[in-house]
Amino acid sequence: MPAMLPYSHFTKKELEMLLGSLTIIVDTREQENSHVAHYFDSKGVSYRQEKLDTGDYSVMLPQNVELGIMRDLYFRVAIERKNSVDELAQSIKTERFENELIRSQKLEHFHLVVEEDYSNLITGQYRSQYDPKALLGRLKSFEARYGFTTAFISKKCSANYLYHHLFYQARNRLKG
Repeated sequence: MPAMLPYSHFTKKELEMLLGSLTIIVDTREQENSHVAHYFDSKGVSYRQEKLDTGDYSVMLPQNVELGIMRDLYFRVAIERKNSVDELAQSIKTERFENELIRSQKLEHFHLVVEEDYSNLITGQYRSQYDPKALLGRLKSFEARYGFTTAFISKKCSANYLYHHLFYQARNRLKG
């Protein structure tokens, strides 16, 4: 992702205009996310698919020459989405997952979202044979080592959460 340019302070009206043009980037390899796309479509959220090096979702600001933004600007933030504790359990033990966390260190913000209730993780209510205590320990160790947090959100609310999390990451960076 290209680095962000330094911003001057925007007026309230300019900031609203910019925030209204934010576009969510969905990784081209993201699967089983029709509920996310449906939410974005129903709320008029602009999104497009692009290959992301890290995470499944990010956010960008389209070019706005009027406000001095001469090219598309990509925020260095990403969210990795797992559709269940089973998917988390399957991926967390792979080298690929840790490599993604290593890459996330180049970002200003990285977040993991699991579309399931946290209680399912701690009580072992998932198909994987991964011991609940070991899975929780591995997740919390990764969080401490790589400086990210994990949110357990119902599938029904996850698209709303993804959008607002990215929106406010961008908003706070634009506000300087």
